[in-house]
Amino acid sequence: MARVSDDVLRERVQRILEQNPETSAYGLKANVINGEVQLSGIVDTLSEKERVEQLISGVEGVQRIENGITISTDGALDDEDVTFEVMEELKAEPRLDLKRIGARSVKGTVFLKGTINDPEERDAAVSAAYRARGVWRVVSQLDMETAKEPSLEEIFHSQVNNDREDRRE
Repeated sequence: MARVSDDVLRERVQRILEQNPETSAYGLKANVINGEVQLSGIVDTLSEKERVEQLISGVEGVQRIENGITISTDGALDDEDVTFEVMEELKAEPRLDLKRIGARSVKGTVFLKGTINDPEERDAAVSAAYRARGVWRVVSQLDMETAKEPSLEEIFHSQVNNDREDRRE
């Protein structure tokens, strides 16, 4: 297969950036040197930055991508604002139980904490956090909930409670 020239590759990538509904509003730019695509511009969220890279990685001739896209918001967001934004995205995700999952932001790095039932739940939480404004990085500290054997004390107390309920009937 013949190598695609840098000029042709740059035109292909730029066309995708300009015509794709997810990226066209941002005015992103692409440059190509020896098959390496260098992306620049500004998007609102980490998920948008990563989505641009996914789009471009499928273009024939792309050897490597240097994603220099910056994440910026319309105004300054502090850690409390970012945590709020993340919690809103987590709340909007139907696969998540917010009684068991929380988030905390430190300088744009979001730490997800809590327990989950399966890896898909972790993926949903991480994806939701990526969609929040002001997030630069997501660190999952979510633990898998494991079924544990009840202790003798727990068995005793559950039985005593059941006995009391039986007597009331």
